[in-house]
Parts: sequence; structure tokens; C-alpha cells
Amino acid sequence: MNKKVLVVDDESSIVSAIAYALRREGYEVDTARDGEEALVKVASFHPQVMILDVMMPRLDGYGVCRRLEDREDIGIILLTVKNDIVDKIVGLEMGADDYMTKPFEIRELLARVKALMRRVEKSSPPPDDSKNQAIVNGTLRIHVAHRTVTVNEEKLDLTPKEFDLLTILMSNPERVYTRDDLLDRVWGMEYAGGTRTVDIHIQRLRKKIGDTDQQKLQTVYGIGYKASAPETGGAI
Repeated sequence: MNKKVLVVDDESSIVSAIAYALRREGYEVDTARDGEEALVKVASFHPQVMILDVMMPRLDGYGVCRRLEDREDIGIILLTVKNDIVDKIVGLEMGADDYMTKPFEIRELLARVKALMRRVEKSSPPPDDSKNQAIVNGTLRIHVAHRTVTVNEEKLDLTPKEFDLLTILMSNPERVYTRDDLLDRVWGMEYAGGTRTVDIHIQRLRKKIGDTDQQKLQTVYGIGYKASAPETGGAI
């Protein structure tokens, strides 16, 4: 299956340079010049990875991320001219997987695309022999093979990173993971972001699974996070 990358930026020179470099590496590439066009291309081109500029006309990169919150198989790398940590955190909170500050080295971008592509590919459903496996904690059920999560039998919209993070924690209840450990397991050694990324994704997960009292995903202060022991059931 072809590895598809969608490049979205309103600067034609940047789009051309990135697209050329990606095609030389064997990727199938499509492009868009604004956020609205990007959403159309996502629906028709079905990319595994999207390189997305933040500042664009019609609909900016953050707006695209918001519209794609229910995505299950698209990795997003944000491009931004701002080096402010707040802007980067906003992007991660919107569901982006990585970010780069302009100007950037094409070689570094290619390395990040390659790393993200691997993580997205690992998010594909596992073999059929595990199709009945599920992890249960109260009303929360993780359907491992189908990479879906339900609460009270209602399906949640999780990004690939949110699913992987939740599954790791829920698969090993009461085990304490440091932020660095979770960063390595979910994002990989190539990820250049900091451990604040883990905190942001835990916050998003708590909101999505309705864990407002933080009973299922617990903070171990000064160390990291753990999942509580299942209320009923377990891995089945």
C-alpha cells in the first residue's frame, strides 16, 4: 500500500519543496493551499500523514485539527512560524502529533514524517486471532483489534496517540509509568517534543472518557500516571 502524505501550506515554494523531497523518498503526495481544501483532500486522498501549516487563509491549521478530531488514522505534523511553547501546546491539544518551527531543515521533516508514518502503520488493526480481545474497566471497554473505545456502549473519538496511551495504561492497571516512559512507548525515541505532551493527552483522555474525578487515570505526583484496577472484568 502506498504511503500517502498531504502537504498543506499557502506558500507555494514551501509546498513544492516539501512535495519534491517526499516524492524522492517514495511517498505518494498531494497538496492543498488552505484549510478548506485540505479537508476535501483528506476525504478523497486518504493520507496517512498530513503536514499542516498553522497560519492559512479560509481555515487555519488549528481549525483543520478541530474538524478532524474524530480521525483514527491520520498523523499530523504542524508547521508554525511561532516558537512559543503556548502555541505548540495549543496544537497538541487540538490533536496534532508533532510540530516544527519555520524555518526548518527538510531532512529533519523527512525523519519526522518517517517516524510518524511508522507509528500510524502500527495503529492498524492486529491479526484476527485477537479480534475478541477487550480491556474492561467499569463502563469503559477498549476493543483492541478494532482500535475502538466505548463508554456505556457509546463509541469515543480518539486519536491514534490517545488510543495507544489509554491502552498501555489500562493494560497494566496499578503500574506506574513515568512521563518519559510513556513518551517513549507512545511517541517513540525520535519524538522531539517534551513530556508536557503526555500531560496534554492525559487531560484530553480524561475529558473524553468522562473521568472527571480522575479515578481511572490517576496522577502519581512527581512520577507520572497509572490506571486504576478494573472495577469489574479485565482483559478478556
